[in-house]
Amino acid sequence: MAVRARLAISLVLAGCGAAFALEPKEILVVVNRNMSASSRIGRYYCEKRMVPYENILYLHLGKSLRDNISRDDYERWIAEPIRWELLKKRVPGEIRCLLTTYGVPIRVASRAPLKGQERRLKELEESIKQEKKRIEQLEQAPRAPGRDASGETGRAQDELKKSKQKVAKLQLEIDRINGKETNASVDSELSMALVGAYDLYRWQPNRLKDDVLGLSFQTLMVSRLDGSDHEIIEGLVDKAIEAEKTVLKGIAYIDSRGIKNEKSNLYGYFDQSLRDLAILTRLRTAMPVKEERTPELFAPGSCPQAAIYCGWYSLKKYVDAFEFVDGAVGYHIASFEAAGLRDPNSSNWCPAMLRDGITATLGAVNEPYLHTFPEPKAFFGQLYKGSCLVEAYYRTKPFNSWQLVLIGDPLYRPFKKSQSSPGEGS
Repeated sequence: MAVRARLAISLVLAGCGAAFALEPKEILVVVNRNMSASSRIGRYYCEKRMVPYENILYLHLGKSLRDNISRDDYERWIAEPIRWELLKKRVPGEIRCLLTTYGVPIRVASRAPLKGQERRLKELEESIKQEKKRIEQLEQAPRAPGRDASGETGRAQDELKKSKQKVAKLQLEIDRINGKETNASVDSELSMALVGAYDLYRWQPNRLKDDVLGLSFQTLMVSRLDGSDHEIIEGLVDKAIEAEKTVLKGIAYIDSRGIKNEKSNLYGYFDQSLRDLAILTRLRTAMPVKEERTPELFAPGSCPQAAIYCGWYSLKKYVDAFEFVDGAVGYHIASFEAAGLRDPNSSNWCPAMLRDGITATLGAVNEPYLHTFPEPKAFFGQLYKGSCLVEAYYRTKPFNSWQLVLIGDPLYRPFKKSQSSPGEGS
């Protein structure tokens, strides 16, 4: 009976997962009314993906192309009109995904320092000053000889560690008050547009992570159609649609660095996720897998027929190793790689891979910290299960209101559930 009950629950959840899969009518396409190119891209997407034209939201964002927007202008010209559209003109939950386009700013600036916190700032600064004096005393204190010296030394080291941790904690509070690290990608901030008031400092948990049913309707999924020219941008849609006619075919290239997966070593943990991705790809797809397991990267011109790519670490220095097939999905784990997204000469990985023909990618517009990236095995594992691009991203990214941006057709499904994968039943 217990086995039958578990089977019944699994079937219900599988059915719910299919029922809650993103549909074209659930996408709101956000364009810049003042730029004809932006409107053209929005209409093009609706035509290709059968999104209702009334799902285009035209915002007044200026005639000049700009990557950055102030915090106040973001709230006034982007966030508030989207809230009005979703909360006043539509049924709650009717729109689950936003698609931003060329012409919509990419980065939102930091907020201003919190008002009325001057006294608190002085208290915090004084506490840091006193704690640093204590650290200096502990570091200069002579070590007593004798039997108990080792115990006294250990206690002193513990006190020193606690004092340093206290200073770091106090500094974080000062930074929060001053508005440090409150900048973000526009798309990531928009994920929180319906959440209500939240602490605007660093990141917020992504409530859709591991939410297979997609029931956290307050969190919006967001993807972007953008790049250095219209051919690249429209190609993100055309290549996705073409690749969906069959299961994505080509070669998977996985670039780990040979870092040991040791406890408390986040770099080793992500490196292991890359190696696990190689195993998973062999199990769940028919693709050949080629790995680079040393600190070196794939050499220029060494990766023909690239369908899947994930690796690291060459900061803002793209290596032209890939010949991407139509439908290729990949990302590079490094800071700032989505900055310069519209720069035709940028050496950052996102714009460079878009120029080379990749169909979907993701990256950070600023320093994101490693732990905020989707884990490679988890992200691609969602795609292999049949999730569409934006669902795979939001089921695996840890945070919103932060630095990452997803570039590509949100509806793109590189692998269809109807297709049997090696090692799986039909």
